[in-house]
Amino acid sequence: MHIDLFAELNPEQQRAVKTTDGPVLILAGAGSGKTKTLTHRVAYLIEQGLAEPQNILAVTFTNKAAREMRERVAKILGANADHRDFMPYMGTFHSICVRILRIDGDYIGLNNKFVIFDEADRQTVIKQISKQLKIDEKKYPARAVARNISSAKNEMVTPEIFSSTAASPIQKVTATIFPLYERTLKEQGALDFDDLIGRVVEMLSTNKTIRSKWQNQFRYILIDEYQDTNATQYALIKLLTNKDNNICVVGDDWQSVYSFRGADFRNILNFERDFPKSTIIKLEQNYRSTKNILDAAHAVITKNKLRSDKKLWTAAGVGKPVQITHIYDERAEGETITRRIQTIIDTQSRRYQDFALLYRTNAQSRSLEEQFIRRAIPYKIVGGVRFYDRAEVKDVVAYMRLIYQPEDLVSFGRIINVPTRGLGPKSIQNFLDWRQTNGVTLDEAFNHLDQINLTPKAKNAFKEFAITIRNLRSISEEVTVDELLNCLLDQTGYLKYLEDGSIQGETRVENVRELESVAKGFAGGGLSSFLEEIALISDLDGLSESQDAVTLMTLHSAKGLEFPIVFMPGMEEGLMPHSQSISEQSGMEEERRLCYVGMTRAREELHLFYTTQRILYGVVQHNPPSRFLSDIDSEFITQSSSIEQQQIATMPDSFTGKITNEPRYVLELNAGDQVRHQYFGVGVVIEVEGENAAIQFKNKGTMMLNLTFAPLEKL
Repeated sequence: MHIDLFAELNPEQQRAVKTTDGPVLILAGAGSGKTKTLTHRVAYLIEQGLAEPQNILAVTFTNKAAREMRERVAKILGANADHRDFMPYMGTFHSICVRILRIDGDYIGLNNKFVIFDEADRQTVIKQISKQLKIDEKKYPARAVARNISSAKNEMVTPEIFSSTAASPIQKVTATIFPLYERTLKEQGALDFDDLIGRVVEMLSTNKTIRSKWQNQFRYILIDEYQDTNATQYALIKLLTNKDNNICVVGDDWQSVYSFRGADFRNILNFERDFPKSTIIKLEQNYRSTKNILDAAHAVITKNKLRSDKKLWTAAGVGKPVQITHIYDERAEGETITRRIQTIIDTQSRRYQDFALLYRTNAQSRSLEEQFIRRAIPYKIVGGVRFYDRAEVKDVVAYMRLIYQPEDLVSFGRIINVPTRGLGPKSIQNFLDWRQTNGVTLDEAFNHLDQINLTPKAKNAFKEFAITIRNLRSISEEVTVDELLNCLLDQTGYLKYLEDGSIQGETRVENVRELESVAKGFAGGGLSSFLEEIALISDLDGLSESQDAVTLMTLHSAKGLEFPIVFMPGMEEGLMPHSQSISEQSGMEEERRLCYVGMTRAREELHLFYTTQRILYGVVQHNPPSRFLSDIDSEFITQSSSIEQQQIATMPDSFTGKITNEPRYVLELNAGDQVRHQYFGVGVVIEVEGENAAIQFKNKGTMMLNLTFAPLEKL
């Protein structure tokens, strides 16, 4: 069946699809249908015979976006979205670079069986190095060192250059650890996330033959969210673009909010300088929000000096005015929001999933959660414990990584005594020390157990472990991923190890069973591809759209999403804009862009809240209303204050915003503890961070609760 590529596109979208030659910059405003435009452009290139699928590179910023684009293109062309050879190179920068490195990484001395270290793995290695160097980990946390290393790599700064410019104590410590960290990665056949792009840039920069190969392959390049590219991504794009300059970038500088990750929105503003004779196309028709929401957001963003010029419009009608509410404090704020949600649910045909609360800092979720719990309103917090970060899942994945990459010492260290094999820290350290002293591989060391200072019991344990891993490795290329996983669980006895009769054990078994489901549904190839896919999954990729619950998330996490009704609490100076950004123009302009992103997530209703006072980080703050509120013209808004105050005044004491100096009891919990919740029932603590705990409730899923307010009882 032939699909008319242009039937559903407006004139500017059609122009963006048909303009195929030379550099093209598509300035796509919020909700302007950029994904549809991109997918139709890819389909048009193939349908018109301008390029074979493998000659097209389309880069997105999330796996979810790449998957949606792939499925849409396949539907338009009547193709199979899972057929890798037919479909274009579509994916995130990281996934595309993994693919390139698997093919040509040997040109820079890279083992093509590399594993990908996540942030936890990176910090594990840094902690090991700190311990070796007798560096005080409390004074110089692994997280801070990891952040410095990541920033350096994203700016293409080598350990040598970093060392020459290190000034502060933490920078000097990082300079000491950095080269040892790099050496450890090489020894273990591993790359971290930042390496995935950086090593491709290194390879293309130094090898003209390989650079020409990939430039010739990618005749057409499309980059989504171009305003969010960092220095290495920018360098990669320049290296992959051939002399024809058939590059099309899509983005919106008004929505650039990731400078803390190294993103440089000037890349999109400088596109015409980088690619002379560019065609500029503006997508200004918004298909998401009402006129009042768009006009209010426009009034905020246009106060920025460094920006492109455009004006969004909509055919969706004027809609309800943006509602600005003045409230007494953060508890009253949470109570008002939950009451409004419940009222709308009760009187209109709405579901809980139609609502989102977007806030500037994670700390704001605490007081909001209290009221959701009190009213028994289902909610989910984006950014809780990821499925692949759970201990039992990481254990099984570590086994699979060690099967794939025999020198993965991080994975070896994680599972050598899991399930328990009677190996103590001393035996494990003796084994590792002997291996390092004698300069042999991990796999070779298993052949010399008699030469190592080990007890007979320890030698036998190491021997059995080696036999298990080698057996699994021998079948890993002959069986499917789910078959390998079943063999792994059977031969290691891991499920029996988890089955201890407790709710916690039952929950962990369920998580491993879920990993089996993931493996069964995996159609992307062998073990290598499976490990790549789960390593590259981001928080938002796992965001459930089917769960009927109110979504709570930070403004940074909300980009790319939309909801019928949006609440933005905390619209006060010091929070929005954040106090750390007020002193510099660049910081203030990013805060303004962040506010704009939040406002334009709303389709039908937008509610903005500010308080007279707020307890945040244990301090009572009295901040004036956000300057962004005064930017909005009165014709687009309605304001309320006294009515809300009177309604709240009639609430019981527990619901009011009274401030007390009495100390608050915080329940002390650890991972693995069983608890009972007043509304959600019995659950198991997955992770505790400060006053927040991720708790998995049976039939309710995992929730991030604040221990100060949640009605929890430790069992």
